[in-house]
Amino acid sequence: MPWTGLEHSARLKPRPARLAPDAPLAWHVPRVQYLLVLCAYFVGAIPFGVLIARGLGVDIQAKGSGNIGATNVTRVLGPIPGAVVLLLDAAKGAAPTWFALTNVGDPWIVIACGAAAILGHCFSPFLELKGGKGVATALGVFLVLCPELVAISVIVFVVILKVTRVPALGSLAAVATISGLLLARGDSYSATLAIGTLVLLIYTHRTNLAKLAAR
Repeated sequence: MPWTGLEHSARLKPRPARLAPDAPLAWHVPRVQYLLVLCAYFVGAIPFGVLIARGLGVDIQAKGSGNIGATNVTRVLGPIPGAVVLLLDAAKGAAPTWFALTNVGDPWIVIACGAAAILGHCFSPFLELKGGKGVATALGVFLVLCPELVAISVIVFVVILKVTRVPALGSLAAVATISGLLLARGDSYSATLAIGTLVLLIYTHRTNLAKLAAR
């Protein structure tokens, strides 16, 4: 099946149906691909914010907003721990997506790995299916799939944040921008992931949005 619209993307390209003879695993075998998606979920589920805060003697879920992401870690522990959490949360989205992109021929498996990592962050089995908002992990996923669009979305985030001073609105606007640009260039695979991510982020930010609506 042709990859509709992906001729515009330098990242998502059809890959050979067979791997090199010395490939360590047959990544084109469906059961192996499904295992890869499951692994992506558990990688995404690693609660770096909790672990780093705990290493500094703080229960981050009991401080600030209670969120495990970089924003709350920054507020509670400062910019350096916050930046470390941001990088690690982005990396756990980027790593499984990159691995699938460079080793698997099925574009839906690539997208599934990215989605699984984001879902793992938001609904971590290590935190009783609780987690973060998913923004940083989604950033890592889309840095692999469409880095040029992420650059545009970061600008949108900064502008919206400066105008509204509400990170949640900036994050949603950034993902909405990526979704629109992917649809415009016909990248149906990545656009599907981006739209799904936008819906998920609306859900994970529902408390923030309810507070804004109540103002």
